[in-house]
Amino acid sequence: MRTQCPYCSVQCSMDLIEEKIITRKRFKTKPNKQDPTSEGRLCIKGVNAHQHVVSNERVTHPLLKIDGEFVKIPWELALEYIAEQLKAIQTEDGLDAVSVYGGGSLTNEEAYLLGKFARVAVKTKHIDYNGRFCMSAAAAAANKAFGIDRGLTNSLHEIPDAKCIILAGTNIADCQPTILPYFRKAKKNGAFIIVIDPRETATSRIADLHLQVKPGMDAHITNGMLKVLFEGGYFDKTFIHDRTTGFDALSNDLQSLQLSELADLAGVSVDQIELAARKYGEAETGFIFTARGVEQHANGYENVRQFINLALATGKIGRYASGYGAITGQGNGQGGREHGQKADQLPGYRSIENQEHRNYIADIWGVPEEDLPRKGVSAYEMMEAIDREEITSMIVMASNPVVSNPNSIFVEKALEKLRFLVVIDMFVSETAEMADIILPASSYLEDEGTMTNLEGRVTLRRAGRVKPNGVKHDWEILCELAAALGKGEYFPFTSSEEIFEELRLASKGGLADYAGITYSRLEEEEVFWPCPDMSHPGTPRLFETTFYHDDGKAKFYPLQKPRNPEETSQEYPLMLTTGRWMEHYLTGVQTRRSPDLLKRSKEPLLEIHPDTAAKYGIEDGSIFQLKSSRGTMVIRCKYANGIRRDTVFAPFHWGNSQSINRVTSPALDPVCKMPEFKVSSVNVAPLIEKKLVHHGQGQGGLQDEGMD
Repeated sequence: MRTQCPYCSVQCSMDLIEEKIITRKRFKTKPNKQDPTSEGRLCIKGVNAHQHVVSNERVTHPLLKIDGEFVKIPWELALEYIAEQLKAIQTEDGLDAVSVYGGGSLTNEEAYLLGKFARVAVKTKHIDYNGRFCMSAAAAAANKAFGIDRGLTNSLHEIPDAKCIILAGTNIADCQPTILPYFRKAKKNGAFIIVIDPRETATSRIADLHLQVKPGMDAHITNGMLKVLFEGGYFDKTFIHDRTTGFDALSNDLQSLQLSELADLAGVSVDQIELAARKYGEAETGFIFTARGVEQHANGYENVRQFINLALATGKIGRYASGYGAITGQGNGQGGREHGQKADQLPGYRSIENQEHRNYIADIWGVPEEDLPRKGVSAYEMMEAIDREEITSMIVMASNPVVSNPNSIFVEKALEKLRFLVVIDMFVSETAEMADIILPASSYLEDEGTMTNLEGRVTLRRAGRVKPNGVKHDWEILCELAAALGKGEYFPFTSSEEIFEELRLASKGGLADYAGITYSRLEEEEVFWPCPDMSHPGTPRLFETTFYHDDGKAKFYPLQKPRNPEETSQEYPLMLTTGRWMEHYLTGVQTRRSPDLLKRSKEPLLEIHPDTAAKYGIEDGSIFQLKSSRGTMVIRCKYANGIRRDTVFAPFHWGNSQSINRVTSPALDPVCKMPEFKVSSVNVAPLIEKKLVHHGQGQGGLQDEGMD
């Protein structure tokens, strides 16, 4: 069967061959050599993605919790029971007492339908999704700067011809390894590559210049670079005059900056900032790419705006081999936010507070405009509302918020207050363990639909495998739940293609316009949005002639002094930053069910410089306690010479006592509500290990069998 990897935003395609040998099954994976993005490459996750699909841990029947135990029940009873509970809660607590929490791995069709379900079937304003923790800072920054948000402004195929590339807070080699060859080609062609990251990574090892920034201090580097570019005459005055606004305020701010002070605050040298600025300024073409290392901060929006300032000031955007890109993390993190999963958005990237937008979508959906809820709150703010008992019920689809949210001990305690929790998933995740009822969902091999990759390229993922008996597609579950709630007339769909046809119409005229894309067209070619009609070729490169603000111009952002919401102290002397590993995806619910992936990476490891570890009595390979003001977790030590001495790093793919988000900060960006995942003040303390058993599967983590 032809399929796509369900994991990262590259969405590599492949042929998966399933052989049945008597009673045994064997799988072979072959990359698709014609894939226009991956060019026939697969990483270790893609090769083994099918393993979780055939796991014997999959949920295959609705499960109702009775006296603390899950019991199999028929679908008819499950749907009836959920509808009864939701109706009773809304009658007693109000419409907005029910919340909906989605995921960035849903297809475009299911992301669209989930937004419609929340606002039409449930009539609640409370809907958001885990993509809030992925792209919200970059999305808000791009919308304000350019008037539109799409992950990359250019196709990946232009990267090899860029003469300077800045990779800020992104470890492509581990997170999107199949696109690393684009950067290797650029380097071979003479590009100067700059990596900004507090850690030495496989990505930084291809760099000509590695700036080991203090976590959260990225904007000091960009501000310093802007000052060097300004004083060195590297700004593109014609581009600034013709195609931007707000430059005068920025140039005035630059006068007062002291390069030595900026370098000291960022933890790098003046020479490094000057070299980075000079190389980027002198280059005829260039790209800037940011990811979660820059964005997952309580000032992530401001961080990204400063990187965009660099591109605008030098005119390196809107032309070949020059642009900006926020490298999406989740498989459909791009498409998932375009069509209605976010608290403030309607399909087509329309605003739920814009009257014209509300009227258009209400007409498409056949409901009175006044019946559409207004905007709700962000993902973490929903957890705070649950704690205040303003939200008393939640439906979770394709997400694991008890592990993915910051300050997860608080989140778990909040979820325990819910009157009713429904989880729709393939497995009993850490969140599903807390549910009153679990509904089994289909896998990527069984569920047809479209995805939008990091470039803004829309792809069609066919489903060649029959879903197990008792399992339903996410869109089927939503349609049947809507019918049980008495709203079935608004959800008459019998296929994903029917949903996409409505999505096309709902997105028409919006910023994320899919009107010119159809399943039949996607069989022949993959199309970049915006694509307003069938004769339109799609838009691989944005901003060639205009930006998307009313005046057609991009907007500079005034310089801001970056702030750390949490400083180190005597009690918490180290800075913790978090990120991904190549072998796992998000909270690991799927990849921890893959034997080959788990074998390669069976537990989280905390990277710490040997000198720092020695100071605190932490031996290489030992289990120790990591603590912040919010809680503690246990993790094994891994010495890393390539990390800053004031910083430690941990992956976020594990739950329970090994969930790193038990200690991370919940401070939120005031613009986009991105949590401060990347800077948390912590301390480390050794544990006396007597006997430790590591089960390494699914919900398991570390089992303490006598630990002092």
